[in-house]
Amino acid sequence: METQNLPVVVIGAGPVGLAAAAHLVARSIEPLVLEAGTSAGSAVREWSHVRLFSRWSEVTDPAAEKLLAPTGWVKPDPASCPSGGDWAERYLQPLADVLGERVRTGVRVTGVSRAGRDRIVDADRATQPFVVHVAHADGREEKLLAREVIDASGTWTTPGPAGGSGLPALGERAAADRITYRVPDLKDPAVRIRYAGRRTAVIGTGASAFTALAYLADLARADDGAGTHAVWILRRGISGSTFGGGTADQLPARGALGLAAKAAVDDGHADAVTGFRTEAIERDDDGRLVLVAEDGRRLAPVDEVIVLTGFRPDLSFLSEMRLGLDERLQAPIALAPLIDPNQHSCGTVYPHGHRELAHPEKGIYLVGMKSYGRAPTFLAMTGYEQVRSVVAAIAGDTESADRVELTLPETGVCGGAGLFDAPAAEQSGDGCCTPAPQLIQLGSKAPAEGTSAGGCCGS
Repeated sequence: METQNLPVVVIGAGPVGLAAAAHLVARSIEPLVLEAGTSAGSAVREWSHVRLFSRWSEVTDPAAEKLLAPTGWVKPDPASCPSGGDWAERYLQPLADVLGERVRTGVRVTGVSRAGRDRIVDADRATQPFVVHVAHADGREEKLLAREVIDASGTWTTPGPAGGSGLPALGERAAADRITYRVPDLKDPAVRIRYAGRRTAVIGTGASAFTALAYLADLARADDGAGTHAVWILRRGISGSTFGGGTADQLPARGALGLAAKAAVDDGHADAVTGFRTEAIERDDDGRLVLVAEDGRRLAPVDEVIVLTGFRPDLSFLSEMRLGLDERLQAPIALAPLIDPNQHSCGTVYPHGHRELAHPEKGIYLVGMKSYGRAPTFLAMTGYEQVRSVVAAIAGDTESADRVELTLPETGVCGGAGLFDAPAAEQSGDGCCTPAPQLIQLGSKAPAEGTSAGGCCGS
């Protein structure tokens, strides 16, 4: 079968998926974008209330801008930081509109394979088109053919659990009515009343956890939020770098986010429980939740739990593909050491493109957040450069595909989550210390930048 006349299927109409489509159009290659949600940027819209720490200049793709220009689209202030809602309405939706019927919504990909070839069969495999099975919102199923597949479906639908072992904590599923895996929108009256005056556990140490802590502190300061209090659950200790790069961060909004979280705990709106790995979530006689650690410690009851422990890729619909994935990060093998959070922050990721994103199965690429697997260090501009390189490779322009240039803003953060969890004997002299389990009331005496309180050694 002649595959060159088939479209390139792009899975996901988020920022990176739509950018991939724009680059394909620029190369006169027909894309077909399949989006499970009801509109472009469906995942982004679910956190529309959260402001990005990247500026507009860093979250739009050059090929997409060229596609939008004839429509009269005007790029927002490059120096300002959009919310998720701004990003979706002012950029992603207009881009999807320009792409028109090339973008299909309400279509969920359920499987990808080779025509007439399951994962085992070698014969003529590379010459066969890709087969993409989809399920429509009305229940219909359909088979589509593609010359290549670009999976930009992200990781939003598969958040990490509360359990410190990577598995759901015992009782976590049964407590689902009191647990969320998203930063709550406290401007929504129905959501606000759920947390106002309540005691909430926040599990996680990244930007999302910072945001949740800052939001809860704002609620505690409001007239309708008296009694609102957070318990911040950390697997590691507290140090100057716990709150990110601060004023050293070349993304100022990202640094300010960490400082806002620090202010929240310094002002007494949160306690931090360090060295705590959640083993179980139980209910007390009043229906409140009790978090139990692997070492048997039990925390005082909380009313709600916000789990923000990162995301992981959904690889279920790619089970017939021959993927080469790192055993730890579930990222492409060549990419994994470049993004390993044990070694890298957002700003120290090396430039990479189609070669690092390639798999034993030729013609399929995982891009965007999906390509990073479980690594949390992704920035939109990284994904845009990925798809520029990938599409150039698909078009046969190897010179352009190999010319990958990417300069990312440094975060100023000491290291990644893996280092903090390693036993002391495995740490190097300039690494990070194993945290001693402790409950800390954070106040005016929080460790200064560059000092240690049982967590990361001064970097």
